[in-house]
Amino acid sequence: MDYFTSSNIPALFERFSLVFAEQKEALIELDSKVGDSDLGLTMAKGFAAAAAAVLELENADIETQFKTAGVAIARAAPSTMGTLMATGFMRGSGVTKGCETLGTVKLAEFWVAFRDGVAQRGRVQLGDKTVVDVLHPIAETMMIQAKTDTALPDALNSAYVSAVEALEVTKGLVAQHGKAAAFQEKSRGVQDAGSTVAVILVKTMADFICEV
Repeated sequence: MDYFTSSNIPALFERFSLVFAEQKEALIELDSKVGDSDLGLTMAKGFAAAAAAVLELENADIETQFKTAGVAIARAAPSTMGTLMATGFMRGSGVTKGCETLGTVKLAEFWVAFRDGVAQRGRVQLGDKTVVDVLHPIAETMMIQAKTDTALPDALNSAYVSAVEALEVTKGLVAQHGKAAAFQEKSRGVQDAGSTVAVILVKTMADFICEV
């Protein structure tokens, strides 16, 4: 399919929930290297709550569904990363107002708003070794794909490729925020856990749109 509709969003969040449940232990292990080991639990709990909340809605538009998901994540997972993910979805929901479908152009705008919301809430910059280091190339790649009128499955797959490349770059960065910042040089060489979440998000979205 070349676009998301409001009827697709509940299934998308069910997929997010399933994937983060599957990746829970891997994220816990990754986060334990320079974090507090709770990332896997946080993401699994947050997206399970989001999926349940969106599923309960009846005939809701896309904006309402994304906003509801963000609120659910904030309530179920009030940690730093949970708050950032919640902010991303709530900020992203704003650009979908009045949209019956989300194609490449609108989804590109969604990712830009998601990235900017996270960066502002977390007060982070590129190179700080945070989730923004992957959200940025996702957003920028989607905007490039939108300008060339690329079909949504291809656009999301390109964004995923950019995300994977950016995730590799995070290994060479030194953490500037959160518990990981206390490790300083010891954080170098370790893949950023938050950035890994962003890769999972865009890959799940890309896989989903290719299947519906």
